[in-house]
Formats: sequence, C-alpha cells, structure tokens
Amino acid sequence: MRPHLAAIGFHATDPSGLARFWAGLLDWERSGDGTLVVPPDSQGYPLRFTGSRAPKTRQNQAHFDLTSATPEAQREAVARALELGARHIDIGQTPEEGHIVLADPDGNEFCVIGAGNTFLADTGVIGAVSCDGTQAVGYFWSAALGWPLVWDQDEETAVQSPEGGTKLTWGGPPVREKPDVNRLYFELTLPPGADGEAETARLIALGARPGPDGVFLDPDGNEFMLRAVP
Repeated sequence: MRPHLAAIGFHATDPSGLARFWAGLLDWERSGDGTLVVPPDSQGYPLRFTGSRAPKTRQNQAHFDLTSATPEAQREAVARALELGARHIDIGQTPEEGHIVLADPDGNEFCVIGAGNTFLADTGVIGAVSCDGTQAVGYFWSAALGWPLVWDQDEETAVQSPEGGTKLTWGGPPVREKPDVNRLYFELTLPPGADGEAETARLIALGARPGPDGVFLDPDGNEFMLRAVP
C-alpha cells in the first residue's frame, strides 16, 4: 500500500505566526495547537509548521504557485498577502510571465499565478508545489506515491493524485545546490496495517536514503518524513 501525502511541512522561525499568515491568505482553518493549517476540501494538503532556529539564507528548493480565477482575484490575493505581512521580491521574473512573486513573513517564496493558466486548471488554491529537481526525482515521486506523471517534457516533470488537487512539479536542470536542510518538506503517512519495513525497503529501492527519526532523502537529497498511522 502506497504512502499518503499527509501534509506539507515548513520549518519556521515562528510556527504559529506563519500558520496565521497562511491560514489568512488561503482562508483555511488552523487546527490543534495552531500550527496545522487545514484545507476545507480534498483539493489541497494540510500545512504543518514546526520550529527552526536556523535563519533562511537561500532561495527555497520548493515554493507554492497559487491560482487565480480572474485578474481581479489575482490582485486581491496579492493585496491580502501584503496586508498579512508578505512582501514583493525579485527572483528574475519578468512582467510578461504574468505572475507575482512574493515572500511570506518568514521569507518563503511563493507565486500568485495569473488567471487562465491551463496547467493549473482545477487544482485548487495551491495549484502546485513547484520544486527545483531532476527528471529522476519526478519519476521517484510518481512511483513512491503511486501518482501518474501529468507532465514529462524537456526533463521537466509533474505528478498529481488520481483524485486531482495540487500538483507536484520539478523544473529540471540546472538544479541549484542544496547546502543545508530544506525549509519545505513532504510528510508521508502509511495507511493502517501497512508493512512499514516493506515500504521503507521499496522507497530505498526507488532511490531514497534513510536518515534518523523517520527522515528520508529523495534521490535529489530533499528531506521527507514517513510515519505510520496508529
């Protein structure tokens, strides 16, 4: 039985504060101790914010692409983000690209995509988790999650759950150097009754490397968590 993408994790200097930002921006609810942000439907994945003392010193390996139904909705989303504490940043984008690049209060980059983007149609408010990564890592995640490839061209790949929702994408080469732990990571859970040892062996055979405390590295060296559901 394949693992489930249970949440997208953020290492944050202020977990509660960052959870408030994203809950306000996405219009999602906070749960538990306030550091879990939960979508209202199956079109997205919960966001979990955990503490980190390490300052952000580089561009993230992954970021969110937020969708917009109309040009007005894009402008409103940007305005709301700025009111909540985001700021405009320049990562080399051009006005012709049609998206707005922002950073959340902890410096995590994200894009508000313009209306009419067909690739992100019917994906939900978080249209994609856009990752820096090789074609091989896209193949790995397709096999690991049991999700089909919905894009595989010019070494760029994307996967999506058969049930729809947020896509996971990888931009292909060149891949930026990863000198330290990623701020964003995937949390996977095993379904009840799954053989954890067998699933660990399968992920390793696909190219993952095990680490301490349930942490694994995908073939590009990006951290992810694997936990069993009690």
